[in-house]
Amino acid sequence: MVLQVLYLVFLLCNSLAFISCVNEEGLALLSFKESLTHYPEGSLSNWNSSDQTPCSWTGVACRQDKVVSLSIPSRNLYGIFSPALGNLSAIRHLNLRSNELFGSLPCELFNAKDLQSLVLSGNSLSGSVPAEIGKLSYLQTLDLSQNSFNGSIPSSIVQCKRLKMLVFGENHFSGSLPDGIGTSLVSLQKLNISFNNLSGSIPEDMSNLSSLRATLDMSHNFFNGSIPASLGALPETVYIDLSYNNLSGPIPQNGALINLGPTAFVGNPLLCGLPSKISCPSSSPGSNSQSLINNQPQNTGRSSGMNGKHSNSSSGIFVITVIAGVMIGICIAGLLFSNWYKKVCACKVSEHFVGCNFEQKFMARKDFSCFAKDGLETLSENLEHYHFVQVDLQVNLDLEQLLKASAFLLGKSGIGIVYKVVLEDGRTLAVRRLGDGGSQRFREFQTAIEAIGKIRRQNIVTLLAYCWSVDEKLLIYDYIPNGDLASAIHGKSGMVSFTPLSWPVRLRIIKGLAKGLAYIHEFSPRKYVHGNLRPSNILLGQNMEPHISDFGLGRLANLTEESSSSSSFQLEQIMTETPPQNSPYVQRVASSLAAAGPFYKAPEASKVTKPSQKWDVYSFGVIILEMISAKMPFKRIGSLEMDLIQWFQLSIDKRKPLVDLLDPFLAPDVDMEEEIIAVLKMALACAHKAPEVRPSMRFVCDNLARLA
Repeated sequence: MVLQVLYLVFLLCNSLAFISCVNEEGLALLSFKESLTHYPEGSLSNWNSSDQTPCSWTGVACRQDKVVSLSIPSRNLYGIFSPALGNLSAIRHLNLRSNELFGSLPCELFNAKDLQSLVLSGNSLSGSVPAEIGKLSYLQTLDLSQNSFNGSIPSSIVQCKRLKMLVFGENHFSGSLPDGIGTSLVSLQKLNISFNNLSGSIPEDMSNLSSLRATLDMSHNFFNGSIPASLGALPETVYIDLSYNNLSGPIPQNGALINLGPTAFVGNPLLCGLPSKISCPSSSPGSNSQSLINNQPQNTGRSSGMNGKHSNSSSGIFVITVIAGVMIGICIAGLLFSNWYKKVCACKVSEHFVGCNFEQKFMARKDFSCFAKDGLETLSENLEHYHFVQVDLQVNLDLEQLLKASAFLLGKSGIGIVYKVVLEDGRTLAVRRLGDGGSQRFREFQTAIEAIGKIRRQNIVTLLAYCWSVDEKLLIYDYIPNGDLASAIHGKSGMVSFTPLSWPVRLRIIKGLAKGLAYIHEFSPRKYVHGNLRPSNILLGQNMEPHISDFGLGRLANLTEESSSSSSFQLEQIMTETPPQNSPYVQRVASSLAAAGPFYKAPEASKVTKPSQKWDVYSFGVIILEMISAKMPFKRIGSLEMDLIQWFQLSIDKRKPLVDLLDPFLAPDVDMEEEIIAVLKMALACAHKAPEVRPSMRFVCDNLARLA
């Protein structure tokens, strides 16, 4: 009996040892794993409690069975930041950037006193940074950027005297900089505190940061007062960025400050002297003048400016009206001639077009013009061997329903023809017919389509299904009824009445557009890029909510033989009948549309072949400036060609009042001036020439969400 009891105890001990054989370091990591609500399948699959140590686990590095490094960046880890990581007593490097961790920064983390690098950028962490961070005397790299930390920067940070990289950009830190940051952190090689709410004056002792390399970025804050001349003592190789603050007075002309360009100081309307274009006055300027970007605007000054402008320009209203009337008359005459010419054209496409079914539409000649090639091909012939795939399984849809549907042509571009299709049950769809492509490329086409189909978001046009054959490729989308953003901002040719958008509607569109773009960027570890964002492919829904379209079409265009490098994304419409006034694809002035296209693309896009999310951020910034001003993204002044960003910056340098830059239809919303200025600042930041300075779309969304 005694032997049996001993045997049972032996078995029990062995089972307990088997169950919990992993050491304390492994238990801490398993506790971190359990705090995660979601993580991609396979990313942490080998984190098993049956291992003796965690040293073979994904992202883990050990020394003498102690975890010294945990690096799991960009893995879509979603959950609370677990304090259990503080139990990794020997950890030196912790990198969890670009995940979806939330909650506050646990104080227990700073028990790991050997920590040398802490990189948590690109998450959703919030709250204040604990004062215990000063315990990390060996810390060399601290990157908490692109989160939602708030409160002041802890004064204990100056105790981390070995810091070489301090990156706090794109958060919500407020207050002044800690005392002694310049005298204590003399080993700093990079300092980035941009895109926060920091205020106060720039400390004189910043000049002691003689180890700085590359960039000292203090832009997009609320620093005030004058620029210390002592900053000129910094190494001349350092690029100092003080843009978009409330700095005032003359720009010091010494040392490292001499070689800086105007972009280093833009957005500080009270600065003067080189390299800005504002000369320093010999005496104080009049109190009635007011600059464009001011944190405390005075509406009375702008009202008087508006009245003065009205009185000065009233004499030209009659001339402008006459010219506009003549231009409208020419457009109407041209439209009437175009319609008459189409009726007598030998193609006779129009007499078969209205009310016919979808199959008959494809029997029309390919180019839907009087110069089309001979030979008619029916859809049924082209789709003899086809693949019809329903992407959205919740929608009842098949090819037979499309063949029986009523349809008309909406537009044509270098990547296909677009139709509005009304099914027998009343549902309305948009069908894009792509060009030809060899059957051997079906797998590539399918892979590209699956990437598009996975993007399902309220502010992105939904792909419902697609169809492939050797000669036909169809993409079936939801139909968006209220036209595109370009038409909503500028109107369109032939429009009898035009209802301008109020500022609250524009702000709602801006927020929705930012959310949709952020979703594309953060959707998966692949980090998708739209690459061709512009107002013409931002469609407006029933309640004027934005829907981003044309995502992924650049890749599909490369898989079809009709793709054109010169007009892949440019709408070149040839109408066979007049579409409804609310069509998203109604033809606008072709010259304006063609000329505007390149100005939405980031400057580096023409030099770098690999697309970057920063391209989309730049395009977003240009679109917002266009929405605010109702001006095209380029201007010609005599022989000089200037983009919209340059025009805004020039206007800021000249201290023009905000009302001079706004869409005149926004005059009733002048009481929302602070809100408009906040959006304007964000737009200019997004459209910065340097891609590394542009904020992420997640940061943009967080800041826009704080606006009413």
